[in-house]
Amino acid sequence: MNAMTEIDSAVLQVRDLRVELAGEVDVVSGISFSLQAGEILGLVGESGSGKTTLATALLAHARRGAQIVGGQVQVGGQALLSLDGEALRRARGGLIGYVAQDPATALNPALRIGHLLRETLAVHPSGLDREAQQLRITQTLRDVGLPDEPEFLRRFPHQLSGGQQQRVMLALAFVLRPRLIVLDEPTTALDVTTQAHILDTLRRLCKRQGVAAVYVSHDLAVIKDLVDRVMVMYAGRIVETATREALFSRPSHPYTRGLLAAIPDVAGRRELQAIAGHAPAPGQRPQGCSFGPRCERFTEACSRAEPTLPVDIAHAVACWTPHERPLQAVALTPIASVTAHTQASLLTVSALNVAYDRQVLFDINVQVQPGECLALVGESGSGKTSLARAIAGLGENATGALSYAGQALPLQARRREAGQRHPIQYIFQNPYRALNPRQTVYQTLSAPLEHFFCVKGAAARQRVEAVLTRVSLPASVADLYPGSLSGGERQRVAIARALLCEPKLLICDEITSALDVSVQASILDLLRQLQREGLTLLFVTHDLGVVRAIADRVLVLKAGRVVEQGAVDEVLDRPQAAYTRTLLEHSPSLG
Repeated sequence: MNAMTEIDSAVLQVRDLRVELAGEVDVVSGISFSLQAGEILGLVGESGSGKTTLATALLAHARRGAQIVGGQVQVGGQALLSLDGEALRRARGGLIGYVAQDPATALNPALRIGHLLRETLAVHPSGLDREAQQLRITQTLRDVGLPDEPEFLRRFPHQLSGGQQQRVMLALAFVLRPRLIVLDEPTTALDVTTQAHILDTLRRLCKRQGVAAVYVSHDLAVIKDLVDRVMVMYAGRIVETATREALFSRPSHPYTRGLLAAIPDVAGRRELQAIAGHAPAPGQRPQGCSFGPRCERFTEACSRAEPTLPVDIAHAVACWTPHERPLQAVALTPIASVTAHTQASLLTVSALNVAYDRQVLFDINVQVQPGECLALVGESGSGKTSLARAIAGLGENATGALSYAGQALPLQARRREAGQRHPIQYIFQNPYRALNPRQTVYQTLSAPLEHFFCVKGAAARQRVEAVLTRVSLPASVADLYPGSLSGGERQRVAIARALLCEPKLLICDEITSALDVSVQASILDLLRQLQREGLTLLFVTHDLGVVRAIADRVLVLKAGRVVEQGAVDEVLDRPQAAYTRTLLEHSPSLG
């Protein structure tokens, strides 16, 4: 089949798509590609690259302040951008489905699951009678791996797990049998086992029903075994497109290679290389190649003209000097020796039990050595965060004993003395909710200095600027509000706040799960540097690739119980527990 025939038979055809902000500032521009029935396309890039803007434009939608000003989007031969009103509403859902990143906010909390599915079929006339509609719902629930019993259909979204909620989102998209489905980072907040099941379900449904799919992600490792083709975006442009095999075996664009070099891999400990700098915002893109200021291969020619993406080529690269050799990984060794500890434990957890409406931790016994990084891993609901919060004194209904630096540590933070509170610091998962939006960075960072050490005025300003430098932020950030910072910058501010408390033990609760892979790499590098300076880390995560990159020891939790623990390479290379082996089997890998 020649290229022209393939284009003519494509389910999705996009030509010269352009989305602008006010003032003719382009967000995405020059986007052209096509998709065949059953083909899955991975759309990858950092935050701000234009992925979500492109994804929503495929539904003829642009966020507030933006406008689709040019190009064509055809789905099943129908020109979406020419539709409006009722015709466009029917096309969204009936012709093209959409799965959002956060199902908890996308699902109506006031409607039962059965009502959501029946309503979806009712508002998109399908010619099915009541009995046929029920049969379609039953079959779709089975297809996505959900029970089709009346009891399940009577549940509300909040009564489901995160994985079940995301499967309901898939069911709502597939129940109408669309030609195309767009998925915007639908597994970001899910543990590796649930993520693997969702990706497997998506792959199976697309191939069986012949539905084309666009899967948006910032993590190439997640989509490696899912997609047929990969399209890499940067600064609103496509910079590389290739089949899955070609892109992972021989990435050519410096930006693609940078993304791959920043991804931790469960298959082996290797050096993570963050991409220097930041992606330019719309209206601030440099002349010539937008990636030029961050590229090690930048030449004068790159600044004169923007490289264009060749059309009708299987592996196309928008670069004047593309790479021709495979990417080489650099091995990395653990920081702390986990076999020759002679010091007493910094933290000891003995017979810890935690209960809410039910018991979530059972007789946990853990020791953390000075200067090491201990990772807590397991699926959602395994008790990782409950254990971390109990150690920080934030848990409720906890029993057992904690010992810090040889002294008894009360289970409640309010009962701890000041000398016991500031050495143990907690960094929360969401950098957007960890900082007070009404306070400047300086106000946020100076508060613990005054609270714990009575440091004010010029001395406080000096220490704030010093800690900002330590976490690779300019001193000028001190006078900004959180709303002016990126997610990675906010997370660095949260780390800086913890460091100002002069901690000996830093508890990190999924602090990289919502970050771009390049930002994640820079945060992990910062934590490794702090560990070299003597800081002890307790790192909570569901990402075993991150565990391999940063941890010295790992403790595996399942349903509130420890099932395995030991040196990280020993546990990940030679797991003893069946549960650990399952986690490893479901972990995405570049290998």
